Amino acid sequence: MAELTIYTDGACSGNPGPGGWGALLVATNGDITLKERTLCGGAADTTNNRMELMAAIAALNALDRPSTLTLITDSAYVKGGITSWMQGWKRNGWKTSARKPVKNVDLWEQLDEAQARHSISWEWIKGHAGHWGNERADELAREGMAPFKPNGKK
Repeated sequence: MAELTIYTDGACSGNPGPGGWGALLVATNGDITLKERTLCGGAADTTNNRMELMAAIAALNALDRPSTLTLITDSAYVKGGITSWMQGWKRNGWKTSARKPVKNVDLWEQLDEAQARHSISWEWIKGHAGHWGNERADELAREGMAPFKPNGKK
């Protein structure tokens, strides 16, 4: 049976500024890679956190059917939000424990909807530490950002 792993990353040049997101979807059977799919995109004026969220949303929405998967992110914000904070935010009407509006609520709502049809194990990995999947997702995020940067530079 194939195992699905998704690596996601976001990047921003300035924060806020031009940004990009990337996702690497990998289906494996043991040590054999069956299929890889890459996704990327970006925005002219955004933040790193928004791009991290967009990577996860786009990757999950790209799946044609409900799936069991592992999603690996280098964003403590995304992992903490989806696994620890979101239920409280929803209970509090999308407000933090300090009763302040949740930042990026539009994307958190999209991520909540995107993840609802899947069975996901959320994992955090240290970014820029040489892990091939995370490094490839970072390359994709920079590729997604390139059209929004002056002179189209990564």
